[in-house]
Amino acid sequence: MKRIITYGTFDMLHYGHINLLKRAKEMGDYLIVVLSTDEFNWNSKQKKTYFSYEKRKQLLEAIRYVDLVIPEEAWDQKVTDVNLYQVDTFVMGDDWKGQFDFIQEDTDAEVVYLERTPEISTTQIKKDLNKKSLATEHVSKVE
Repeated sequence: MKRIITYGTFDMLHYGHINLLKRAKEMGDYLIVVLSTDEFNWNSKQKKTYFSYEKRKQLLEAIRYVDLVIPEEAWDQKVTDVNLYQVDTFVMGDDWKGQFDFIQEDTDAEVVYLERTPEISTTQIKKDLNKKSLATEHVSKVE
C-alpha cells in the first residue's frame, strides 16, 4: 500500500483544495491529511480560521479522497508523522516549493510539490469578499 501525506489549514474549503486532494490521492492508495489545529494556526501564524478545527476536520473526512485526518500541532512534527505512518510520498502545493526538501533527506519519503489551481485561493476569496463587503457598505452610506 502506497501512503501519501499532505498538510494544510483547509479553511474555507474550495475546489482548489479538492483538486489538490484528488491529485494527491491519485499518487497512492491511502491519503493522510494533517490538519492545522486552531492553536497551531494562532500560535505559529497569528491566523484565526473561520471554521474551527472540528468543523474543518468534518469537511475533510467527508471528501472521498481523504482516508485519515490527524492534527498538526507543531511545524517540526512532519518527519515524525512520515515515519510513524510509513509514508511513501509527502505532497504539498507548489507555493511551498523547496520548503520541505529536508523530509526527503531525513526519511524514506519522496517529496512532491503539486501545482495549485491557479485561479482560486483562500486568500483571494477573503480579499474578494472583503471588497464586496466594502462596496456594499459604501452603497448603503450613499443611499
